Amino acid sequence: MEGKEGIEALFLYATEGILVVNDKGEIVRINPSAEKMFGYNIGELLGKKIEALVPQRFAGKHTGYRDKYGENPHPRSMGAGMELFGLKKDGTELPVEISLSPYSTAEGKFTIGFIVDITIRKQSEERMKSYSTELEKQVKDRTLILEEAIEELERTKKELHNALNKEKELNELKSRFVSMASHEFRTPLTTMMSSLSLVSKYEEKKDTANHSKHVGKIKSSINNLTDILNDFLSVSKLEEGKVENKQEEFNLKNFIAEIVSEMQQMAIDGQRLEYSHTGQETVRLDKKLIKNVLFNLSSNAIKFSPQGGSISITAEVTPLEVKISVKDQGIGISKEDQKHLFERFFRGNNATHIQGTGLGLNIVAKYAELMGGTIDLKSTENKGTTFTITIPQ
Repeated sequence: MEGKEGIEALFLYATEGILVVNDKGEIVRINPSAEKMFGYNIGELLGKKIEALVPQRFAGKHTGYRDKYGENPHPRSMGAGMELFGLKKDGTELPVEISLSPYSTAEGKFTIGFIVDITIRKQSEERMKSYSTELEKQVKDRTLILEEAIEELERTKKELHNALNKEKELNELKSRFVSMASHEFRTPLTTMMSSLSLVSKYEEKKDTANHSKHVGKIKSSINNLTDILNDFLSVSKLEEGKVENKQEEFNLKNFIAEIVSEMQQMAIDGQRLEYSHTGQETVRLDKKLIKNVLFNLSSNAIKFSPQGGSISITAEVTPLEVKISVKDQGIGISKEDQKHLFERFFRGNNATHIQGTGLGLNIVAKYAELMGGTIDLKSTENKGTTFTITIPQ
């Protein structure tokens, strides 16, 4: 293999393409593997410029690269870090790796190019790349599915937590309802039974004064029971979403005056309900909700105020809002109790001896919310309380 015949055999039978180019860039020798690689017949490339094997888009730059290499020839890989392509006779391209080795003889300077067709390797790389991309996509999709499953589990966990809290709250409400109802119903029913027995006796004795007194107690007890049942009914309707804000145009001044006149009949001996109105009289609100709010606040004012006390009801109407206030001179509400006043079944520490469900103010707050309004209070113990409903126009 060290002789001329051995070297010639290496050139002719090497599986890589080998070609020799002179300093003018002309192909002076090429082995069969290179000719086959580029699709040329034997000897067809001899004498042609090396640019014949370079794709057109690189041909212009290649001449400059070749000239620059000729100024400082040295063994190296061509286009390190770049993708190289060769041009076949039929115009198609193939990916290649090329290494260059210069040498000189008496005949001149030459460069040997060793060319390897890397099409199969590139196809394998593309398949691997495609497989990797597909694998990444599958991982991403699976991760997304897993994340969605985790989110769904979190949502379910949250819903179950909320449902359990709701169930717990409902159970507490039921317990408080049973406790409150058994007490609140028992008191007026006992009063009615006792008064009915006495009414019969006083009627027989023709004792008109005591007869009227106990008839009044019966009426008062019936009113209390009615109030309790109305509160329960209101809470039920609010829970079921059956209460709607149905607006209509009406004269607010006259409407409240009628309610105040009606509430005056419920007042304790000597109590006075005073009403004043400022601003425009015509409004567009839900009459039923306004009436329920006023009845509730006024009855509370009557209930928690002393005999002979004054209860002030005011209405102020502007183009932007309607303000209705109910002010009493009653027992007032402590700062601590004010934080919980609108909670269901809550009753102030100083009001436990006075009949009530603890639902009224919660209902009023819900009605105010339905109308898009708010409820505020100012109160001082033993000096009185003012509730103010503000509803936007």
